[in-house]
Amino acid sequence: MRISQTLFYVLVSIGIGYLLILLLMYLLQSKMIYHPTRAMIATPSSVGLQFENIRFETEDDLSLHGWFIPADSAAPTVLYFHGNAGNISGRIETLHLLHDLGLNVFMFDYRGYGKSQGTPTETGTYRDATAAWNYLTKTSKTEADQIIIMGRSLGGSIAAWLAARQDPAAVIMESTFTSAADLGADLYPWLPVRWMLKYDYNTLAHIREIDEPIFMAHSKDDQIVPYHHGQQLFEIVQESKRFIELRGSHGSAFWETGEKYREGLKQFLEENTSLNSGIKE
Repeated sequence: MRISQTLFYVLVSIGIGYLLILLLMYLLQSKMIYHPTRAMIATPSSVGLQFENIRFETEDDLSLHGWFIPADSAAPTVLYFHGNAGNISGRIETLHLLHDLGLNVFMFDYRGYGKSQGTPTETGTYRDATAAWNYLTKTSKTEADQIIIMGRSLGGSIAAWLAARQDPAAVIMESTFTSAADLGADLYPWLPVRWMLKYDYNTLAHIREIDEPIFMAHSKDDQIVPYHHGQQLFEIVQESKRFIELRGSHGSAFWETGEKYREGLKQFLEENTSLNSGIKE
């Protein structure tokens, strides 16, 4: 009898603990998805690049901050969406690489990141993406077919969302998940993620609506977004696509892969964008 009672109390305690974990994760999921920092640890001038500080407004009246790094007036412009942690000051290596290819770059921080106002939400990141696109096309008068939409990790999903609604020259997606629910289920198989998750970020749905050429890259060593996410996304793309298998960790695989990544990206741009004069050999 005592053994049965003890077992009963143990099972009840485990059940209560599990429910408390579910409750905490449900309430704190925003903090699990977004990891913004305010402090700027570097600027493009740290690697010898000239840049312009940009301020632009969202439709809900928030001021966002970004950098424009010019390369060549005849070259395409990359509209870059970073991942869920830090801010643009942690993407200097990416800026340097894209500039070295001869590309203009417009990189900005979502609401709540860096010097941008507000608090991050899924709807908010989409509004921020639209505001950045509008800044390039309406304020800076950049033609849509001169813009390459690029995103890494969470930024890849946001980039896909924007590309499905606009007509850029091409799209670049790296280390991106198929959806927030799919990724959550992979990372927390012991939780009912699909039932409790308040976020969508359905990259699969967005990518089906993209008609432009798409470049994808993903690492088999990715410890955050499993490799099969990149494979599944790539399989959906029907035309004008290229996939580069990276090596290394989630945040630095593009850098660790080195020349293979750079040359693959360069070749994709030369084959799938009409403005190649700025691409360096």
